[in-house]
Amino acid sequence: MASRTDAQHKEMASQEIMILRVILTEADIRKVTLTSKPCSVEDLINCLRNTLGLNYNFTLQFRDPFFDHEFCNVTALEELPEKPTVKIIPVLELVSVAEDEMQSSSEISSNAPSTADTVLISESPQKKKMPWPDIFLIPKFSVDVEYRLRQANLIYLKDGTHLKMTKELKHDILQKLAETIYSFKAYPSADDLKGVAKALVNTHPCLQEPGSPSGHCGWTNSLKDKMGNYRSKMRSLGHTDVTVNAGKRGRYSTSSDPPNKNIKKPRKGEVNYLPNLPSGHDTSSLELLRQQLADETKKKKPDATFINQNMDVTLSLRRQEVVINKPPVSQILQRWPALFTESQVYQEFNRIVGKNLKQEFYGSLDHHCPQLIQIFRSKRGLTGQILSSLLLDAKASDLSDMRCVVIRGLPVLLGDDPTEFFKSCFASDDGDSYQHVPVGILNRENEDALQPLSFRLHPSSVGIILEGNVVMDNIDNIPQAMCLLFGLTYALHLDYPKCMGNTLLFIQQVLLGLGKKELKGKILAVKNQLAM
Repeated sequence: MASRTDAQHKEMASQEIMILRVILTEADIRKVTLTSKPCSVEDLINCLRNTLGLNYNFTLQFRDPFFDHEFCNVTALEELPEKPTVKIIPVLELVSVAEDEMQSSSEISSNAPSTADTVLISESPQKKKMPWPDIFLIPKFSVDVEYRLRQANLIYLKDGTHLKMTKELKHDILQKLAETIYSFKAYPSADDLKGVAKALVNTHPCLQEPGSPSGHCGWTNSLKDKMGNYRSKMRSLGHTDVTVNAGKRGRYSTSSDPPNKNIKKPRKGEVNYLPNLPSGHDTSSLELLRQQLADETKKKKPDATFINQNMDVTLSLRRQEVVINKPPVSQILQRWPALFTESQVYQEFNRIVGKNLKQEFYGSLDHHCPQLIQIFRSKRGLTGQILSSLLLDAKASDLSDMRCVVIRGLPVLLGDDPTEFFKSCFASDDGDSYQHVPVGILNRENEDALQPLSFRLHPSSVGIILEGNVVMDNIDNIPQAMCLLFGLTYALHLDYPKCMGNTLLFIQQVLLGLGKKELKGKILAVKNQLAM
């Protein structure tokens, strides 16, 4: 009887909600709510990795009330107080270097760690770029340059005398700035360069330009030229994100296209647009890993850890395929089947953009839902009639209903044509109704449905259509399908369909804050209404 009681207690504990304060960095502290309490420390780590979209290994520390709330390692869940504060501690992984580079394919495919004496320490398969910062911090220059700037700043603050710039000094300043900018973006925008120049003269006022309206116009132009030269150097070193555009500029263009035609560069806020091959790998070794991934995905119970780790390693090969070769979706589905699973769509978005798509999408959607519903209700005319028909079937107290209404109503509000995007059919249909749809969401319903299919907020099942084929199916609801489809547009490097261009741009620029800051008129109007 006692053993049965213990089992009941364990079952009840597993159903408890767990709320944590998670410290990722000093500037990134989040509240995380887990729907069930993990059974072990390893389970807790896995839950946090999936919830926060972390693609690296880590351990946990917590503030121990018995030691004046100093941090201690988490060794058992029983140690954690109620609503604990935990800190993510990244773990450096040991990556073995094979003594024989021509080892057999059976040795490469082995998942067991190597015992080679020589090891390299790395945090990730390849060095990834970081998102462009909200506030650009001027890096530290060489000791000599820092000393000269410090002395010149003191003189400027004393009597307003500007530093007399030498060619050597300007070269050193621009070189360091170009290196820092390239760590974020290979192709910074004009606004980005203007922001760097402004930050430079604010940090070192002695560098302000007398007679310039802003004090930094010349620096902006110099940075633009310097970045062009710096990209040329990186191209000669074989950096993929710039070598892809070799021969497309100026008089050396190999085609009849004008300069800057079809330049491949991030346009939707991608951070790792075309990463280099990871150290120790070439296309042959990555292709072998790709085949192992495809074989692992076919198993009845695939190894999720193996898939995630090797999807990280093969990112560069995958990005070269989808960005440069642009194969049909059916070919990508055959070569990279793991990419069309829910967890890997979110992980791939994190690899490319550096953001947790699921968390950012639902968090922003839920934040704006009440105001968007009010905007829907205020509309008149044909637009108002369509939005009212969506609101009729929704319960204001049901968050799932409100999400569905917003996803279905946004295209109407923004002037898109959702009839070419949202497709409905019965479960027994053979696909004729959507075989010409390039990008869309499919609502499947049983034949006994009483309500017209086009007005169903909660169909029996939802799928994602790409190039006329259902690539993901049995999705729970429409908002989840929209979130996954948006992630796939990044993972597969797809253009937004014209019929939903404004809506997907709204998700990108307003809900997720990605890409260009300039908004189209209709999108800007809705954003302004949300700010009221």
